[in-house]
Amino acid sequence: MITLLVGSNNVHKAEELRAILETQNIAQILMPSAIQGFPQEIPETGTTLEENAYIKAVTIFHTTGITCIADDTGLEVDALQGAPGVYTARYAGGNATYADNRAKLLDALKNTPPEKRTARFRTVICYHDALRVSFAEGVCEGRISEVESGSGGFGYDAVFVPDGFSTTFAEMDATAKNAISHRGRALQELSRLLREYHKHEE
Repeated sequence: MITLLVGSNNVHKAEELRAILETQNIAQILMPSAIQGFPQEIPETGTTLEENAYIKAVTIFHTTGITCIADDTGLEVDALQGAPGVYTARYAGGNATYADNRAKLLDALKNTPPEKRTARFRTVICYHDALRVSFAEGVCEGRISEVESGSGGFGYDAVFVPDGFSTTFAEMDATAKNAISHRGRALQELSRLLREYHKHEE
């Protein structure tokens, strides 16, 4: 079993990644807080989710020397021509809180009818070890609610309703959310890739 460093300084995201990975039972998980010298600030200068995930993974691997994953996630709202997209985490500004971002999004959609509020979460994960760099992607389709609902999760969870459900991510328990989420689906794809790597290397 490999040792895998979850490369994110976002505590909520890192914990969610660990929770999902531990159910896959394919890696011993290390958290950033356990690694001395883990880079605290990695500029996300890419123009795509793939570029940002790659920048973070390369920086973390070269700094720590530990096999790692890093991800970037975007919320793409159709009525906003795909925004906030790559700027999802800083939609309301560089120092924006989760609440700031949600408020700006709901305001931007205030005159948009329910059937036009379609959106999706997209996660791209970059895996980096001594031999390779690989990518895995997960997408969750849904819509943006008209008001916030729920206290769980983080980010935009309180305004995102996944297809086939009437509740937001923030109203779901973690297990239910992780089973269908963009991040969960990306990690499922990553798990498939890692199993293939291990099979060929045995």
